Amino acid sequence: MTPLASRADKAKLIWASLRRWWNADFSVVPSSRLLNLGLQGGGAHGAYTWGVLDALLEEPSIEFSALSGSSAGAINAVVFANGWMQGGRTGARTALDDFWMEVGQQIPWPLVTQGQGDSINLTIVARVLTQWLGMFAPIQLNPLGLNPLRDILNNHIDFEGLRRKSPFRLFVGATHVNSGKLRLFREHELQLDMLLASACLPRLHHTVIVDGEPYWDGGYSANPAVFPLLRGKGSLDILLILLAPQLQDDVDQSVESIATRIQEIGFTGHFIREMHMLADAVNVSDRGRLETVRFHMIDAENLDVLRRSETKLLAYGPFLEMLRDHGRIRTKQWLAENLQSIGKRGTLDWAHWTV
Repeated sequence: MTPLASRADKAKLIWASLRRWWNADFSVVPSSRLLNLGLQGGGAHGAYTWGVLDALLEEPSIEFSALSGSSAGAINAVVFANGWMQGGRTGARTALDDFWMEVGQQIPWPLVTQGQGDSINLTIVARVLTQWLGMFAPIQLNPLGLNPLRDILNNHIDFEGLRRKSPFRLFVGATHVNSGKLRLFREHELQLDMLLASACLPRLHHTVIVDGEPYWDGGYSANPAVFPLLRGKGSLDILLILLAPQLQDDVDQSVESIATRIQEIGFTGHFIREMHMLADAVNVSDRGRLETVRFHMIDAENLDVLRRSETKLLAYGPFLEMLRDHGRIRTKQWLAENLQSIGKRGTLDWAHWTV
């Protein structure tokens, strides 16, 4: 069997499995502007998604059904849902604003940053310090397990309320340390530690224990998980909000650049493989059920500042607001071009995932 034939046969098996799965529990609720959202993580770069969500919320014809995310993507999803629960569309916008504004005030970043606007970055001293910190385990540098994000999330999110009456289906991705498997925490069980687990970078934070099991950042196993958005009552329009560049420039051979690229590949590999499988399934579906699943994508491909991996740690107010503004502008452009397609046709170019 040739490699090409083998890939086609595999895609057919995937499609057959998906079709059986859908037939078991899948129904469509007609709506011309109902979206499921897949939110990628990326530390401080998640402020770009803040801007994307803010612009989507400004469009009154768009509604939402489910949100899946890992790391910063999961946090954006939960803050979004919590705000909507408390005050609808306006409440969601306010909740995102309040959360990211507080994140940007935790550290006196002006002491360790240089430049302005898109050129803002860490100083040389700050970069060296960041590399130095990476040589020690969190238990050595932070024996008490202090995490400012814990207090911020606890103050901003009503976890009990979300468990009782979340307005959306939520899928919070975390990576089970012992098995390496993806764990999706749902809205009806969501607790603070589950969200912290989704954003736990093991070189910076203590491993998060949930129900006696250790978890790390969800980006290691899915960033984000797309498959849960394909199932359940609700929209067949899936909007992917991506932060990682689809294609990176040539990587130089310095130790720092190699380590950075290894980390980037680790955080996108599972997502790319999942999209490859879906693309193959679409190609062999013979105008089947998957063609009724309409995929869309808003990315940050042309934003050079997000290609600098070290800025994922730059939780500095002006930098976060700049990313928010870029996200808003990009989304406004996307809506102008694609709003009428929601509910009718997909706008994602599958060539991204078939190379």
